[in-house]
Amino acid sequence: MPTQAGADGAPTRDAWRVLLVDDSRDDAELAEFALRKGSLAVECRRVSTADGLRAALDAFAPQAVVSDVNLPGFSGAEALALVRAHDPALPFVFLTGALMAPVDEPPAADGLLLKDELDELPALLRRLLAR
Repeated sequence: MPTQAGADGAPTRDAWRVLLVDDSRDDAELAEFALRKGSLAVECRRVSTADGLRAALDAFAPQAVVSDVNLPGFSGAEALALVRAHDPALPFVFLTGALMAPVDEPPAADGLLLKDELDELPALLRRLLAR
C-alpha cells in the first residue's frame, strides 16, 4: 500500500492516483488537502468535463475517482457511468455541498460524502483501495 511522498512533497511512484472530477479548483484542492492531512499518499489530477474525464481515465490511470455531484454541463451520474464503463471495479466516491432531499448512497457509487465531511474521505478511500 502506498505510504510515501518525496522530500519536496511530490508523490512518489508509491502514491495512490486519485482523479478529482470537480468544476471548482478550490473544492478539488480542499479534497486533496484532506487526503494528505489524513496521511494518505496521493497524486491527484482534476478534470471538469466528460472529455477530460475520458482522457484522464486512460492517460492518468486513476486508482480512485472522487466526483462532485453537480457539474455545469456534466453530471456526477454521467461521470459515474463513464467510470463504470471504463472499469466497473474502480472506486468512485461522490462529494456534494448539500443534499436537496434525504438520499441513500447511490447504489452504483462506492461512497457519498458532504463536502463538510471531507475529514472522512481519507478513511473511506483507504477502505476502498484496500479491497
